Amino acid sequence: MTGIDLRSDAFNDHSFIARRYSYEGPNVSPPLTWSGVPDDATELVLLCEDPDAPSGTFAHWVVVGIDPHSDGVEAGHCPPGGTELVNGYGQHGWGGPHPPPGDDAHHYFFRLYALSEPCVLPDAPAAKQVHEEVEKRRLADGTLVGLYQR
Repeated sequence: MTGIDLRSDAFNDHSFIARRYSYEGPNVSPPLTWSGVPDDATELVLLCEDPDAPSGTFAHWVVVGIDPHSDGVEAGHCPPGGTELVNGYGQHGWGGPHPPPGDDAHHYFFRLYALSEPCVLPDAPAAKQVHEEVEKRRLADGTLVGLYQR
């Protein structure tokens, strides 16, 4: 399996995400860039999840149908060709970090998957459902981890 190089101009891997991208701030989705998508990919799926959430892994952003020929997304935008599903807050699109005050820093895993065929998910999938569906079709993936603490 090949790897996708997933990066952000807003934060480095395993570094802190700025308040601008948090749910308590302006709640703008961070910019992302990627490379290394296999030529035979039919779509990309983006998932941002917080496995440190008190109630279990929380889905902050789920985007399906992303153009496999794209190479990134600007801050505050939906990835090219993508459809933003309902996040753990019950809203379509990005829902930024918002861990409980006083918790240790939470880890926000941005995962980009290249798939061999389109992925079918419910409108408000749990992170576990996304993992189960993409695993059946995954050609490659990339991960970027950001931290946030209140």
